[in-house]
This record gives sequence, structure tokens and C-alpha cells, in this order.
Amino acid sequence: MDRNRYTSAAALIVMLAFGLAPALAQDGPEDPTAALIDKRFEALDHRLDSLEKAMDDILWYHKVGDVAAIDKVFITGPPPAHVENPTAMGATNPLKFWAYTFVPKNIDRAKKYPLIVLPHGGVHANFTTYHTHIIRELMAQGYVVVAPEYRGSTGYGKTFYEHIDYGGLEVADNNAARDYMVENFEYIDGARVGLMGWSHGGLIALLDIFENPDDYAAAFTGVPVSDLVARLGYHADDYADLYSAPHHIGKTVNEDVAEYRKRSPVNHAAKLATPLLIHTNTNDDDVNVLEVEHLIRALKAEGKKFEYEIFQDVPGGHSFDRIDTRHARETRVKIYRFLARYLKPAAAIGSVGELDQAAYRR
Repeated sequence: MDRNRYTSAAALIVMLAFGLAPALAQDGPEDPTAALIDKRFEALDHRLDSLEKAMDDILWYHKVGDVAAIDKVFITGPPPAHVENPTAMGATNPLKFWAYTFVPKNIDRAKKYPLIVLPHGGVHANFTTYHTHIIRELMAQGYVVVAPEYRGSTGYGKTFYEHIDYGGLEVADNNAARDYMVENFEYIDGARVGLMGWSHGGLIALLDIFENPDDYAAAFTGVPVSDLVARLGYHADDYADLYSAPHHIGKTVNEDVAEYRKRSPVNHAAKLATPLLIHTNTNDDDVNVLEVEHLIRALKAEGKKFEYEIFQDVPGGHSFDRIDTRHARETRVKIYRFLARYLKPAAAIGSVGELDQAAYRR
């Protein structure tokens, strides 16, 4: 059963439990029961997200526990972007969020190792076992990894969900995860910290290196969201609604184009000072290649040195280099070779054969 069918079935159970089923026959904007049903559905969605998150946390140990010491730490970022009552007790305290940490089991903790900061994608999403093989591959090379569940991530309830600040303070959360690792793990080399991010995670990675160039030795961004103004021009209205929601930006792109430009990496290209590799795919069905081409042109116009590759209609679309095909693994080897030039991992990978042997013992 897919998740939509599961959610619908669960929602019906909730309606029956709360005596809301009769309201289904009373469709109309002025029906107060309809608003109550919507509220119950929203609460159910967040409970299902929390349940899914709890299950995925267990799965992490099953999928990579043989090669990684796994932990989930509770840390802080800046105060919330929007505070209803700033004078209330604790209203402007730093926001607390979770982050996953993965440490290779076979390292000598008396030595120094490079760190990878890996922000997840999705407007509202979370770090899931979708990244299993990437984590295994990074463990095999001797990287320590931190994956922040920055503000707006799912699985932590409605309040945290509504702290979303896309292209804003979530970037500071990402950098806070970097700082936490460097300050608390003595075996991490603060001069060898890299960033990897795909899609929305690519946007976070770009904005982080633009704002904090001294904190990162290298960065990779795959199919990165690069231009929100262009993006909202080709996505449907329900996608745009995620940004203009009252708890988020609160305005549409037409109402405040400057705000959307501020949150778009393409408009900060002049700040690049970190070695950068960009990948995109011409058949991407989420981040249209035109967005990434805008970024590439902007970086070139600023005279920046960086590396990029535009892949031509590779199977997998938006996920072409994160899936488990041979082409995807070969593409990840290119990423790892680039990062290794600057981060110097203990066991650099040079071919897909080496990758398979090290990460999967094939």
C-alpha cells in the first residue's frame, strides 16, 4: 500500500474515532466541521511523519551499523525567524534541532579525519535511509559525516515544521552542525571540512559556502535549487504555497521578488571562494536544468573558478547520481575524486570497482 492510500485510510479511522465522518456530506467553505477535519488531518500527517522518522532511525542501525558508529545529537541554531510574542519567556532562545552523526568504526581516534556536512533535500523533508549507500561509501573512505535535521524538517511535529526558513536560517543551522562537530570531536580536522548536498540540500550547501567560505575546504552540489524566481515560474501553485505560507516567507514571489532573490544562490555568485563541483542532468524532472545553467553562467560572469558537468538525459532524472545503477556509482566516484583533492581522506576511491569493494565487499 502506498503512503497516500495509507494516509487516506488512517485519516478515515481518525474521522470515525472523532465522530467526523458525517461532515463529509457537508462540503462547503462555511462549514465549521470541515475546518476541524482539516485540522485533524494536519495533526495526523505530523504524527505519521514522526512515526516514519522513528522507524527510519531504527533502520539506520540495520543498514550501516556494521561500518559506522551512529548517533543523533541535539544542538542549537539561531533563534526562530518568526516569533509571535518576542517578549514571552524563552521566545528568542536559540532553536534546538537534531543532527545525525556517522563515524567510521575502524578509525584511529588519535588521528585527524575529514568531515562531510550533508544537508538533506526537500522543501519539507528529512535525512532518511535513502542515503544509505552514500553513507557507506563515505565511511569506506574515512570521512566523518554530520547530517543536520535543520528547521522545517519533517518528523518533529508541527511547531518545528513551521520554523521553516528556506534559504535563510536553515543555512545557519547547517553551519552550526559543522561547528558542533569541529568543537566536540577531537579527531576531526577543522581545516578539512567538506559540504555535499543535492537539490534543496544543494541550495543550502551553496549559500553556506558563500556566507562562510573559511569554514569549508570544498563543496559538491548536485542538481541544486539555484534560482527560486525561475523555479516558482515552472512549478505548480501548491508548490509555491509552501513558500508564501504565513509561517514562512508570507508573500508570493510577485509580492516580494527581492526576498526570493535573496534566498537564491544565483544572486550570490560573486561570493564564491571555495572549490566547487556542480552536477546537473538535462532530464531532471524537479530542478530544471535551466536553473543550474543560470548559476553556472552567473559564476562564469563573476570570473569564478569552479568545475561542473551537465549530464545528458541520464536515467534517474533528478536522482540520477544517488540511485544504485553503475552509472550513478561512477558519477559518485567523480564526486569523491574531486572532494579527495582537498579533504585528503584516509582511503581515497579512484574507481567504481574500488568503491564497490570498499563499501559493499562485492
